[in-house]
Amino acid sequence: MKNFSEYIKNYLDNKNVCILGFGREGKSTYKIIEKYCHCKSLTIADINLIDRTQNNLAENVNIICGEDYQSSLDNFDVVFKSPGIVLQQNIHSLNCEITSETQFFFSCFREQIVGVTGTKGKSTVSSLLYHVLKENGKDCRLAGNIGIPVFDIAESISPDTIVVCELSCHQLEYMTVSPHIAVMLNIYEEHLDHYGTMAKYIAAKQNIYLHQSSDDLFYCNYNLKPTNFVQHCITVSNTEKNADVFIYNSEVKFHDYSWKIPCESIKLLGIHNHYNIGVVYVICRQLGLSDTQIQNSVSTFNPLAHRLEFVAEINGVRYYDDSISTACATAIEALKSIPNPDTILIGGMDRGIDYSDLIDFLCSFNVKIILMESSGKRIFETINNRKFKNPERVHYCAHLDEAFKLASQITSQGKSCVLSPAAASYGIFKNFEERGDAFKALVNSLK
Repeated sequence: MKNFSEYIKNYLDNKNVCILGFGREGKSTYKIIEKYCHCKSLTIADINLIDRTQNNLAENVNIICGEDYQSSLDNFDVVFKSPGIVLQQNIHSLNCEITSETQFFFSCFREQIVGVTGTKGKSTVSSLLYHVLKENGKDCRLAGNIGIPVFDIAESISPDTIVVCELSCHQLEYMTVSPHIAVMLNIYEEHLDHYGTMAKYIAAKQNIYLHQSSDDLFYCNYNLKPTNFVQHCITVSNTEKNADVFIYNSEVKFHDYSWKIPCESIKLLGIHNHYNIGVVYVICRQLGLSDTQIQNSVSTFNPLAHRLEFVAEINGVRYYDDSISTACATAIEALKSIPNPDTILIGGMDRGIDYSDLIDFLCSFNVKIILMESSGKRIFETINNRKFKNPERVHYCAHLDEAFKLASQITSQGKSCVLSPAAASYGIFKNFEERGDAFKALVNSLK
């Protein structure tokens, strides 16, 4: 562990520094730099307008806004890039150093970090792991893609602190430091609008373990185990018995011991969450917790919003918000997990992912399907062009409000309706949270 304040001061003093992107993370970066560093110059660049007074920016801070906000990056020594920013130039063609909060934070604290990534489940695993550790007296922090910039917690970390860090593909894309404990839950087709190919998307995710050493740990989905690795690799699966950690029929088996998931007391729905719980279990065992400690804490964990979240029961219909769903697999798991499913709302921004698996599943799974937005329209057209069991149960509505109105009319009493879009929300809503909140508002309007 390095002294954070001294480390960033020595790193940035007398340098020309740019903060690229001024959202939540960019503002966090500015706060730390302003507090500890004496930069030669400090510039904030963002495509959106930045109000100096509203953001309490010092007079000597330069501001670049508009379409050309990335045109002068080579004028700086160091650029702190926010994860949501897409570089307009190839990173290797730039003469400046491109870094990030995550990169710098990991350089300082990597030995204390449990990094969690995956297309799906990373927020649940990160939050559950933090909850179990915290409930059992561990000095622990939660940060990263979960919505807490790592610089927000940097000043509170002691040598005994365990940092649970949720990591997105965008945070990992240019990383050259990996955490001491890395977790790769799964990879599904996602973010192809940004990466273009699955190979590039996977390559970004792989940075969570590529820079580990022989003293490090890597908990990895059995199907994603690397062919060449130097760290201690522990495979996890709920389908492959040969995995080091096998989770099946609510039981976690790891080497010579097993642990029964307390299904009667946990609030996390679905077999896919048994997998998430199993991952948390083996990490907590590694960190010194007992089965009893883990079981008691898992049972008190409240699921995160918009992840198979029960909203209300109205007129005999149970409504579930699974707005986090942006992949085929998550929509399939939603239908397998909720009680008595009768209708599902699917669709959002069309990122060009292959919906064949979802369509095949829906063909044989007897629910009413309400499709919406551009990806839903593509699914609707695909279904109309092939043999589909009981096609009269498939409907298309332009937007969520229309889709929900139809769902409230056709869902049978004693059954469930779930929003599990299997698509991104961008261009329609600000994010999946806003989409989920809109769904909840529609449900509550029925009261």
